[in-house]
Amino acid sequence: MAWTEIETTERYDEWERADGYATLRVREQSDGSYVVRLDRLEQAPEGREYRRERVGDRERAGELLAEWKRTFDLPEE
Repeated sequence: MAWTEIETTERYDEWERADGYATLRVREQSDGSYVVRLDRLEQAPEGREYRRERVGDRERAGELLAEWKRTFDLPEE
């Protein structure tokens, strides 16, 4: 299942899973680190989950984002 980047006026980048039940967000912190977070709704087929991880730079944030996109994606039917 695909993830789509969502346009936002806020200071973060966000992606939504195609079924609409999960989002991923990357936000830069004032100290130059980045927070990556996953929010999967209770209504999702695999249930509720929330993860938040702080990393040192944008490169590591991108790696974590890619890993979570794979991990929390749904298989195509």
